[in-house]
Amino acid sequence: MKQGIDISYCQTNVNWDQVTAEFVIVRAGYGRYAYQKDNMFEQHYAGAKRRGIPVGAYWYSYAMSPEEARLEADACLAVLKGKQFEYPIYYDVELQKQFALGKEKVSAIIRAFLERVEAAGYWVGLYGSYSSLITYTDESIRRRYAIWLAHWGVQQSPYPDQYGIWQYNVGRAAGVTGDCDLDYSYVDYPALIKAKGLNGFDKPDESESITAEITLNGVIYTGTLHRAGGGV
Repeated sequence: MKQGIDISYCQTNVNWDQVTAEFVIVRAGYGRYAYQKDNMFEQHYAGAKRRGIPVGAYWYSYAMSPEEARLEADACLAVLKGKQFEYPIYYDVELQKQFALGKEKVSAIIRAFLERVEAAGYWVGLYGSYSSLITYTDESIRRRYAIWLAHWGVQQSPYPDQYGIWQYNVGRAAGVTGDCDLDYSYVDYPALIKAKGLNGFDKPDESESITAEITLNGVIYTGTLHRAGGGV
């Protein structure tokens, strides 16, 4: 388990030299236009990267239809372009006017965004509260995508499905002026994302290296054999 934080335009005075978080999720922006990029996104991203802290991102939704969700996905992709993220890209759906549409329509909005961003080569996920995930999100989404669960004030959430990150409270964190959201991560997302070549990372060489010892005329030689495409 790793301890992390998530931050946005609300955190304007982060001293990255003092930050001890093991990962950071930053708000990339909101809405359907790239100019709605979070005012602090570039600064937060650069600060975390300079310190070698793994980074993820989230996009805050106002979409009221799958068509609008796809526009939000395109805006998000434009903001993320050229950057690398060790943690997933999350869709943040939490407006009451969205939930008023009902579970079926909310789920269609979520799918439209996640499918679009995933198709562009990102490991995607959904941020939501315990109640919104249970009430307004189809079970197939909850089981298919990375879930970032928000459930404060409990020792353990009764949420029934898998989740990779738990936003468990709000409080103080080293290097951050004022309060911020506090998180636990239970999944080694950096290893998984890099292994799959997602989120701006190149896919690693699929060749295998085998270390072998060969005895020749009483002398032991150690060497490495490289195998790719089934041949040696």
